[in-house]
Amino acid sequence: MSGAAYWLPLFFAAAMGLAMLMYVILDGFDLGIGMLLPWVDEPTKDLMIAAIGPFWDANETWIVLGVGILLMAFPAAHGLVLTTLYIPVTLMLLGLVLRGIAFDFRVKAGDKHRARWNRAFFFGSLLAAVCQGWMLGEFITGFRGGVTGLAFSLLIALCLPALYIMLGSGWLLIKTDGELFRRPLLWARAAFLPMGAGLLLISIATPLVSPAIADKWFSLPNFFYLAVVPLLTAILFFRLWQVLFRRAETLKDKPRQVYVSLVGICVLATVGLGYSLFPDIVIGQLGLWEAAADAKSLMFAFWGTVCVVPAIFAYTFLIYRIFAGKATQLTYE
Repeated sequence: MSGAAYWLPLFFAAAMGLAMLMYVILDGFDLGIGMLLPWVDEPTKDLMIAAIGPFWDANETWIVLGVGILLMAFPAAHGLVLTTLYIPVTLMLLGLVLRGIAFDFRVKAGDKHRARWNRAFFFGSLLAAVCQGWMLGEFITGFRGGVTGLAFSLLIALCLPALYIMLGSGWLLIKTDGELFRRPLLWARAAFLPMGAGLLLISIATPLVSPAIADKWFSLPNFFYLAVVPLLTAILFFRLWQVLFRRAETLKDKPRQVYVSLVGICVLATVGLGYSLFPDIVIGQLGLWEAAADAKSLMFAFWGTVCVVPAIFAYTFLIYRIFAGKATQLTYE
C-alpha cells in the first residue's frame, strides 16, 4: 500500500471523528435546551431561545461535514450505514427540520400559535436526540441486530438525551443569570444520575455486545495503557458531582465548570470509541482502507477538506466571540 493510500483514510477518519465530536458538544446544548423548553414559562422560553439563537445554525454545520466526509472518503461505508439506518436517519432529519421551522415560527406565527410551535421545537429536539442515540448504538454493535443489539441501541437512545440536557443546562449556566441561572442547576442535577448510569452501563455493555472491542480493551498490556481513559472520565464525573451538589456557589464566579467537564467527558468517549473501532469503520464488516475511495479521489478531497475545516473553525470561533456574554431578551424587531 502506497503512502497516500495509507494515510489519507486515516486523515479522513480523524476529520470525520472530529466533526461528529464538535457536533455533539455544540449542537448537543441546542438539543438539550429544546428538550427543556416545556418546563418554563413563556418569557423564560424566549430567553432560552435567545441563548442559542446566534449559534444553532453554525453548530449543525458539523454534522453536515461529518456525513459529507463519510460519503466522499468512505462511499462503501456510507452506503452500508445509511441504508441500514434509513428510518432513524430520516426521522432525525425530520426532527431537525421541524426544530428549524419551529425556531422561526414560534414568534412569527403570532401568540395564538406560539404554544404549538414550542411543542414542535421540543418534539423535534427530542426526536433528533433519540434517533442519534439509536444510530450510535447500532453503529457500535456493527448493525448485528438481535435482542442484545436492540437493547443496547435502546439504552444509548435513552442515555444521549440525558447528556444533551446536561450540555444544555451547562450552556444556560454560562449564558444566563438570575432565576434562569438557578433552574439549569436543578435540571443538571436531575440529569446527572441518568447520564452517569447510562454511560456506565454503556461502558459495561459495549465489550459484551462486541467481542472485538472486548479483546482490544481487556487484553494485556493494553488494559494498563488504556486505564487512563476510564480513570480520567471518573475524575471528571466526580468533579461534576462536586460542582453540582457540593460547590454550586462557585458557579456564579466560574459558570463554565459544568460545560467544560462535559466536553472533557465527550472527548474521552470519542477517543475510546475511536480506539474501539480502529482499524474498522464498521465493526466486523468494513475495514478503514477497504471502505476508502480511490487514493486520487481522496487526494483531491484532501485539499478541499484542509481548506474547509479551518474555515468552519474560524467562523464558529468568530460567532461565539461576537455573541459572548449573557443572553438578552429575544426580539424580532
